[in-house]
Amino acid sequence: MRSLVIIPARLNSTRFPGKPLININGKTMIQRVYEQVKKCKEITDIIIATDDTKIYDHVKSFNGSVIMTLETHISGTDRCNEVVKKVKKKYDIIVNVQGDEPIINPKQISNIINCFEDSSNEIVTLAKKISLNKIIEDPNTVKVSFNKKMIATSFYRTQQKIQKNSYKHIGIYGFKSEILSQICKLPYSENEVKNKLEQLRWLDNGYQIKIAKTDFDSIAIDTKKDLNNLLENYSNQLS
Repeated sequence: MRSLVIIPARLNSTRFPGKPLININGKTMIQRVYEQVKKCKEITDIIIATDDTKIYDHVKSFNGSVIMTLETHISGTDRCNEVVKKVKKKYDIIVNVQGDEPIINPKQISNIINCFEDSSNEIVTLAKKISLNKIIEDPNTVKVSFNKKMIATSFYRTQQKIQKNSYKHIGIYGFKSEILSQICKLPYSENEVKNKLEQLRWLDNGYQIKIAKTDFDSIAIDTKKDLNNLLENYSNQLS
């Protein structure tokens, strides 16, 4: 299977403007994400998708592959879809990796790609078991529930009561190429808008999302507080 990892990166983040280009121990965040992804042996190609010339020029400076995309995209998924339409090569699998996870574990990407050995899988994402109640109670942490066949039944932010098994959604997605094209044509659903979770649109329209469990957490940098946490607690992973 030919697989393409796309890393959407925009400069004007609401909570942390300019974050793709912030310096983290001598390298920018976007370079760190790119280099972590490159460690995954299962992938065919990597492309950074951006709407900003500063990011474009910076990626070129470390010999990364980058494509300019429209500024009007609402989600990284739409940005990925534009890239797929622009590239000449054809890929079986498209993986959307967040551009704000500088220590992403390459094994998470491998996990997703390997799930497509089952040809019935259309969309694949990850889940990690939650061990701390404060994470369950945090509305900024998206949770996922799934059935015995590991098919997602719901994604949500708030949970009414503490359950024995709760899972954090790890926001890396793999798509069959044709499925990515299809879901980007869907109109917004009420459920999606209410919860601010685009994956609910896919569920609302009958698409199945396969869940693969992972032991690795995601460390997303959404605020300066997140950056400080990274530097204080994960500096050993910042080579």
